[in-house]
Amino acid sequence: MRIAHSTIVRSLITLVVSGCFSGTAPIIIGVNGGTGGTGSGAPPVLAFFVQPNTANVGQLISPAVEVVAKDSLGGTDSTFTGTISIGLTNNSTGAALNGTPSRRAVKGIASFDDLAVDKAGTYTLQASTSGAAAVTSTIFSITTVTGP
Repeated sequence: MRIAHSTIVRSLITLVVSGCFSGTAPIIIGVNGGTGGTGSGAPPVLAFFVQPNTANVGQLISPAVEVVAKDSLGGTDSTFTGTISIGLTNNSTGAALNGTPSRRAVKGIASFDDLAVDKAGTYTLQASTSGAAAVTSTIFSITTVTGP
């Protein structure tokens, strides 16, 4: 008995499609969703989408620092609208982080476009939200302006 190639392909496509629609396919895994959190009740996973860059004392960190809430597959959880807070860590100079330290995520991303540090030094930022582990940025420097 000989089975045509098209019959095998058609059978495989039918199997995959039926598994997707019935929700029983072994390769389908859940994706977090919901409003203000995740639909499955699982806490969001935070990551820095845009890391902080070097800036001068008192000047805005540019581009804006962005923190993203991720779903169970590692993609952006575009339904997350919770509040994400950010602060200085590794702050041996006692510097202050100026700007708005808490922002509501829009489509899973919180953008901090008004951050500035008031003392020269090397720092990291830490972002957090309710129910999630805090995440730390890469190291960045704040420098003093030297002559023209």
